[in-house]
Amino acid sequence: MANGTAKKMVKVTQVGSPIGRTPDQEATLIGLGLNKLHRSRELEDTPSVRGMINKVRHLLRVDEA
Repeated sequence: MANGTAKKMVKVTQVGSPIGRTPDQEATLIGLGLNKLHRSRELEDTPSVRGMINKVRHLLRVDEA
């Protein structure tokens, strides 16, 4: 980064199926960039991303990146 501060990242992996879940939970997974089991994304650790993770935490595995 320009000022020497690295952005904090979090790695999320989908481990649960959205089948039978509410439409808003399915949309939250898509918003996180996940749509199939065992897919992973590294996302910036922001309050909005943490809120999305919290909403579908039963379908995800979260690791600090």
